[in-house]
Amino acid sequence: MNLTVAVGEVDRPSLPSTSQAGPAPKRIVVAYGFWIFLLSDVVMFAALFAAYAVLATATAGGPTGAELFNQVDVAIETACLLASSYTCGLMSMAVGSRRRGATYLTAALTFALGAAFLVFELSEFTGMIARGATPQRSAFLSAFFTLVGCHGLHVSAGLIWLSVMMAQLAVKGFRPTVERRLQCFSLFWHALDIIWVGLFIVVYLMGIHS
Repeated sequence: MNLTVAVGEVDRPSLPSTSQAGPAPKRIVVAYGFWIFLLSDVVMFAALFAAYAVLATATAGGPTGAELFNQVDVAIETACLLASSYTCGLMSMAVGSRRRGATYLTAALTFALGAAFLVFELSEFTGMIARGATPQRSAFLSAFFTLVGCHGLHVSAGLIWLSVMMAQLAVKGFRPTVERRLQCFSLFWHALDIIWVGLFIVVYLMGIHS
């Protein structure tokens, strides 16, 4: 008896086509779209880093980074932002375990540390401008204010986003949409910390020791 069966004759459950399966779940669409947003932000900062690297020595006889940057203030700025990344991670863990009190506490710490970072950055900007080191003074200062200021604007946007999310959490609770948005915020905030580490090395450390 011949037991050989042609492969094409075996009955198999028909798989639905892409159109029959329907759209992807919302969480996948949101995650995919947000990663595209983060990558576009990284590309933008990469262009700003490249511009700064080219213009870092174009001081036009004006002050250099070694004359302008305060090592202590920059170290405090960096410590505040890196600590906020840690508290943001704790917030993500609290959201995962649906602990509302811990979420509010860690979010408040993240906000306070991010706000402290901005205070030091604004103080640095105002001090430089008071000394005549404005963006119009040289190409170096134009590149510096654009790169560092762009990062500061992102931190400001992140603080506003965090405030809105805490208001949504108070009203809606731990709904899936709220949890997804908090996860996206966490990714955004950690990305800002990574960018700042690069900025700290390229702009401040290399500028102070140049």
